[in-house]
Amino acid sequence: MIRRSGRDEAETHFALQRAACLVGMEHIFPPDRYPFPDDAVRERWQAATGTVLLAERDGEPVGVVLLEQCWLHGFYVRPDHWGTGVAVELHDAALAALPDCAEVKLWVLEENHRARRFYEKHGWRPNGETREVPYPPNPLDVGYSYVREQP
Repeated sequence: MIRRSGRDEAETHFALQRAACLVGMEHIFPPDRYPFPDDAVRERWQAATGTVLLAERDGEPVGVVLLEQCWLHGFYVRPDHWGTGVAVELHDAALAALPDCAEVKLWVLEENHRARRFYEKHGWRPNGETREVPYPPNPLDVGYSYVREQP
């Protein structure tokens, strides 16, 4: 089940992001050298003003996505649910929640190959944009765009 969620569940959103990042980005942010930025990430979810969608399986939160304007600003699925279809369902619900956006954008870490494969498989393409991530070791984010076909 995918439902809208709010700031009152920010701790759940934070926990989902943390779980996904600690496993999925361990090769980029080795936890023994770069501790997860708990306070900053928690604050981000508490201050989120966009639409948050929460995926649940048997009433248990397993994935979250933050949408703001025509941006997908956070997309996280618990590692024990990778490969189960949750990410696809959440992805499709996120795009459906942005019906007026001809182009949707997101950032993904350059070295997050698993996520990049997922996005490319689902129609996203690199758009040539890059930025430095503000958390040490300051890896590179690459921009991706999902362009809807015009009728």
